[in-house]
Amino acid sequence: MLRSGKEHLETLRDGRSVYVGSEKVEDVTRHPAFCAAAATVAAIYDMKADPANRDVMTYEEEGGRHSIYYLRPCNRDDLQRRMLGHRRIADLTLGMFGRSPDHVASFVTGMAMNLDALPAPYAHADNVLRYYRHIRDNDIYVVYAVLPPQAARNPEFYERQNIPVPTLRVVREDDDGLVVSGMKMLATGALYANEIWIGNILPLAPDQKKQAVTCAVACNAPGLTLWSRKPSVLGATSEFDSPLAWRYDESDSMVLCDNVKVPWEKVFVHDDALLSRDIYIKTPSHCFGNHQSNVRYWSKMRLLLGLCSKVAQATGADQVPAVRETLGKMAAVESTIAGLVHGQINACEDWPPGYVCFNRRIMYAGLDWCTQNYSSFVDELRVLCGGGVFQMPAGISIMEDAALANEFTTYWQTPQADALSRMKLFKLAWDMVGSEFAGRHLQYEKFYAGASFIIRNHSYRETDWGEFNKLVEDFMASYDYQRTEDRGQTTDKISVLRRQSFVV
Repeated sequence: MLRSGKEHLETLRDGRSVYVGSEKVEDVTRHPAFCAAAATVAAIYDMKADPANRDVMTYEEEGGRHSIYYLRPCNRDDLQRRMLGHRRIADLTLGMFGRSPDHVASFVTGMAMNLDALPAPYAHADNVLRYYRHIRDNDIYVVYAVLPPQAARNPEFYERQNIPVPTLRVVREDDDGLVVSGMKMLATGALYANEIWIGNILPLAPDQKKQAVTCAVACNAPGLTLWSRKPSVLGATSEFDSPLAWRYDESDSMVLCDNVKVPWEKVFVHDDALLSRDIYIKTPSHCFGNHQSNVRYWSKMRLLLGLCSKVAQATGADQVPAVRETLGKMAAVESTIAGLVHGQINACEDWPPGYVCFNRRIMYAGLDWCTQNYSSFVDELRVLCGGGVFQMPAGISIMEDAALANEFTTYWQTPQADALSRMKLFKLAWDMVGSEFAGRHLQYEKFYAGASFIIRNHSYRETDWGEFNKLVEDFMASYDYQRTEDRGQTTDKISVLRRQSFVV
């Protein structure tokens, strides 16, 4: 099944409990802070369902046609098809939707490829497979909340007050399912999604069994509330003045659960602290989800590169050799992430049995590279903009006053561009480097996959240290200490070998 955008928007009018500040949002598809981003999600669905995109965005399996990101790859070509599907979605949103519908779906798909890594009784492999088919067959948009709130880092504080630690946990088991209460972060995109995958991407202590629950809950589940951060678009006066925030503010929400019932069929791990994290790294789950993030980041880098070029042209700085060097550096940056994406496919792994996986080491290298360097890439655009972003009028409303419009078009034009074109470009650039929307993305990309040591621990885990150690050991084994009287013979042998090497 492939939903249309209209059909997906209708599923969001389900009575979910959403707050932005003290305001309860009755319908995210019509609220001024969220309707444009909801329309962007709808556009993703329409693009996937368009018959013209059938070969790129869909595949056939088990009697149905499904979104390409549910494809469990059996060969390199399948991985390429997945990447191209991610790329099409990322390009549609200019890389601004980190939790687009293909993100968590990729996590679940990877998990469904290695059910043997989900041993009973604490994991429910059959439920994972059923859930995979459920979201695949119904084209469901799933996001996740897989981290404890920062407030949970000091449980002693709450214990002294005899109140529960705020992180989500199982509070009761019934015949028909679990009951959970507490908080999870950070459900990016949840306002536009259908379900939330609850889990633990970070290791838990052995005594945190009740927090070691992995499950799925509907966004409108009784007792579940989404608290949205301040929407970036609330400060925007028009799409012209804030073009990125206007369309692509995907939202971030804290998930609050107050005795939320989770049916047993949507429980995947229960009461096993180690397994609640291992399900991601002992299956292709974590790799598949973060490959999507690499592709999405690549699309954002393409936008940044284009902006750097256009801004340099608009100021005439593109004729300066030092600026051309900067643009060349940025072009190399875009090519680097492109190479890392393609390398994950070219050096794919035959794992697990019967399937193939993106190369995990290259994927984590890309993830680390992206999170460590985003701010420096944005700074290059900032430098190229210079004071141009501050010279523009506060808003496009000046064009509604004939006298102001005349002055603006007269004095803000340059040999390179007319005034309105310059303003349009610099407003877009500001939404990338200096607006509240830009600030959110700067923070988001830096901590997208957690602190840097978390990503590098993934790289450490996936590296075959024995292979690299053996390189050193084999070379060291090719020579040894020799007594003085033996060195002359060895030197003579080396001289003979060198002379022989020059014989044609």
